[in-house]
Amino acid sequence: MAQRNHIYLYVCHLHAACFSYADTTQLKELQLIKSTLILIAAFTSLTAFAQATATPTAAPATCTAAATEKKLAGAAKASFMKKCEKDAASTCELAAAEKKLAGAAKNSNIKKCTKDAVGG
Repeated sequence: MAQRNHIYLYVCHLHAACFSYADTTQLKELQLIKSTLILIAAFTSLTAFAQATATPTAAPATCTAAATEKKLAGAAKASFMKKCEKDAASTCELAAAEKKLAGAAKNSNIKKCTKDAVGG
């Protein structure tokens, strides 16, 4: 009888359609591991792709740097700088209000913040 089982397993291993219970369980485990590895590889690939495409370019830190980067000159540069300084002043006023500054401290903070934002 033992010899007969040995022959049965040998014949079954030659044919892909014939599996014993142990072979089927092992096959399912291998398929699960393979599927898991494929999912991990796909996830890491997509994550790397998303990071590569979503990396924003750094904006210039000051108005002067932005004007230089845009290669502005003359009236265009003067207009850009005036608008940028106005925007910076309003942003700095909001920041001072959030900090609950008043009087000379508020004015000093706004002046320094605007000067830093303009870059002059």
